[in-house]
Amino acid sequence: MKTQRRFRPEFKRQVIEELLSGISSPAQIIRRYEISSGLLYHWKQQYAKGAFENPPDKTAALEERVRQLEQLVGKLTLENEFLKKAVQRSCEPVRKNGNSLSGTGTLSKVSKGGANS
Repeated sequence: MKTQRRFRPEFKRQVIEELLSGISSPAQIIRRYEISSGLLYHWKQQYAKGAFENPPDKTAALEERVRQLEQLVGKLTLENEFLKKAVQRSCEPVRKNGNSLSGTGTLSKVSKGGANS
């Protein structure tokens, strides 16, 4: 079983500053330091809050908040479009071409043959 690694705040700050400066991409940093993507983004959130003995960067925190809100807007937009389509479909008149499973189609007629005749 692997032992859990511990990273010093200075190392975390260095990695995140490298990420934020654009010197390396997240994938490059993950491979170079052998850390998970979740850990990298967790450190990024902590860095924005000032957890690594650095003053909290208000612009980074605001950019993160904007990113979260944009994701929420996208999700809500998709849900809204889905619900609009559902309402439109429920307001359409029932088709009588036999493909519908409603009680007005050809499937609801009583059979004239069989054991009941």
